[in-house]
Amino acid sequence: MTQTPEDLRYTEEHEWVQRISPTRVRVGITDYAQSQLGDVVFVQLPEADRDAAAGDSIAEVESTKSVSDIYAPLAAKVVAVNEDLVQKPETLNTDPYGEGWLFELELADPATLDAALGELLDAAGYQGVIGG
Repeated sequence: MTQTPEDLRYTEEHEWVQRISPTRVRVGITDYAQSQLGDVVFVQLPEADRDAAAGDSIAEVESTKSVSDIYAPLAAKVVAVNEDLVQKPETLNTDPYGEGWLFELELADPATLDAALGELLDAAGYQGVIGG
């Protein structure tokens, strides 16, 4: 059974989004995504201080099966990346909702973030996407 934590928001591209401050979110790939990818062997992270538009391809995850683009779920600035994944990409398989986070995004103000998060899927909506 695929884990889909209730406190996160989701995209149809199998990314999760967690609010970690009034204007900042942490982003990663879902348990479903990592299970479909298989063993992750390489992660290309976005550059910090980069502005991203919602839907931009800003990172890549390579597995033994394929290479998958990671898209910015929100229009925001990349303010942190999980450098640990460069040395340990398999963390995406073992802890996708914890140590396997990919990057953090910051928006201008809390109201903008509230609106952007409201457009993403909740856990039940994401379960509908993956047939759960």
